[in-house]
Amino acid sequence: MEKWFFINWQAIFIPRISVFELIIRGSLVYLALFSVLRLLPSRQLGTLGITDLLVVVLFAEAAQNAMVSNYTSITEGAILVGTVIFWSYLLNWLGYKLPQFQRFLNPPPLLLVKNGRIIERHLQRELITDDELMSKLRQQGVEFLADVKLAYMEADGRISIITSNSKTNSVPEQKVTLKSDLH
Repeated sequence: MEKWFFINWQAIFIPRISVFELIIRGSLVYLALFSVLRLLPSRQLGTLGITDLLVVVLFAEAAQNAMVSNYTSITEGAILVGTVIFWSYLLNWLGYKLPQFQRFLNPPPLLLVKNGRIIERHLQRELITDDELMSKLRQQGVEFLADVKLAYMEADGRISIITSNSKTNSVPEQKVTLKSDLH
């Protein structure tokens, strides 16, 4: 009965590992995972596929032990979360301030179709089949490849299309929301 009401406040709040070591471990793991995920091809064309989800879950499991084998205090968890948030914010800030760095964070659009012709080497680089590309074109209202003047794969994996008859474009326009509009 005594164990029910006993609280080890020291174990809850005092880290067992050095704060500096936690920050270094969190930073190294975050930057390593960021680099690996940045270098992987955008296979799913703007969607989160089952393989992408599996990679994220497995990375999270592997990264947990790399950051701290078995942390028990709330402080250790808060330090790791703060480290991840810091790096995420810093990389986004650097991308905003330095256009060269933004190209590393978000690759420039990749041309997939030009004047009705598929650029095969770009599809191969991103592991996209002709059938997948045609599916995305049809989803945006383009029936024939010959109607496509330009098609790009954007940094987020979506396909943007400019048709030959852009004045009578059947692809619906999407509203652009700026970050400042969200606040």
